[in-house]
Amino acid sequence: MKQQFEAVLTGSDTPVYGIASRISFDGYDNAYEFKSIDNSLHLIIAQDDDNQWQRLASTEPFLQVWIDELVKQIV
Repeated sequence: MKQQFEAVLTGSDTPVYGIASRISFDGYDNAYEFKSIDNSLHLIIAQDDDNQWQRLASTEPFLQVWIDELVKQIV
């Protein structure tokens, strides 16, 4: 899996551009953090014990589709 890369998530009006990085967070060694370039969006996701991706932290409002979009760019 990628360590750091440019990523794009679907915003409500326009695409949200940012950088995704592999991090350790709250006991998860393979978490990913997305930070938008304009600082409007921050999202941290990781796989649970069943290998399902879940949101660990984020700014609000949050769109569930962002998890799927980020995972597609990770693998």
